Amino acid sequence: MELRELRYFLAVAREQSITRAAEHLYIAQPSLSKQMQNLEKEIGRPLFVRGSRKIVLTETGMLLKKRAEEMLELYEKTEDELTAPPGAVRGEVHIGSGESYAVQTVARAARAVQRDYPDIRFNFFSGDKDFVIDKLDKGLIDFGILVDVSDLSKYNSLRLPISDTWGALMRRDCPLAQKEAVTANDLRQVPLLYPQQAMLKDSQLRKWFGGDIESLDIRARCNLVYNASVLAREGMGCAVTLARLVNTEGDGELCFRPLSPRLETFLDIAWKKYSVFPKPAEIFLQYLQKEIAAQT
Repeated sequence: MELRELRYFLAVAREQSITRAAEHLYIAQPSLSKQMQNLEKEIGRPLFVRGSRKIVLTETGMLLKKRAEEMLELYEKTEDELTAPPGAVRGEVHIGSGESYAVQTVARAARAVQRDYPDIRFNFFSGDKDFVIDKLDKGLIDFGILVDVSDLSKYNSLRLPISDTWGALMRRDCPLAQKEAVTANDLRQVPLLYPQQAMLKDSQLRKWFGGDIESLDIRARCNLVYNASVLAREGMGCAVTLARLVNTEGDGELCFRPLSPRLETFLDIAWKKYSVFPKPAEIFLQYLQKEIAAQT
């Protein structure tokens, strides 16, 4: 497989049409169709189910799409690093992160880098813990900001100086909104929107519940706080989440109540051991270390 073929394949997968993909790529439709047939022949399995109106990926096609996106992302990242002029400090720093107010430390370091090195750019990818670790392990990001990870032995890491507080995000007309803080027993009495990452047995939140989350009335599991806040606003339940991720100031529909006993979590920014960083990532790490030192 060549990179060109993978780009063509991704265009067909995105457009769900050989004709539209050919127009987008500025190549002849019969030529693109032939290349996709050759790609299927090389792999030995069909990649598409060709319907009358649109093309749908087979299971093999979906796997190739995922891997092709990763390969092209890594190729473009490597190309950008290798083509920087000697002595020039330009390029991109790739950072994956879960949602947390503590990311402000990273943001301050990034802002300082761009102040002194305006040709350095940042790519931020948001996702849950599994998403960030997967990208970090595959070399698709330089740094991963990880929430509630107990074993960081295979990475180098720095602890961010700001902690996060767990609590419940709810409508102001919810009975629990009358409390200053909510207990595990309180949350067992109401429908919940539960964070996907906290389903793991070793998560701090699960331990806070005494390890027993099967007795909770979990109406939905969410990996993005914004989506959870929309569901909470519509009355589906109380969203168990971290503080300061959704604005609850003023007279808005939602309010936040911390857990009791208080539960805090810390974030670590991690990178692969023995990594040979490009210059932009190396500079960012130096600025981040200074920012962390200034806050501690």
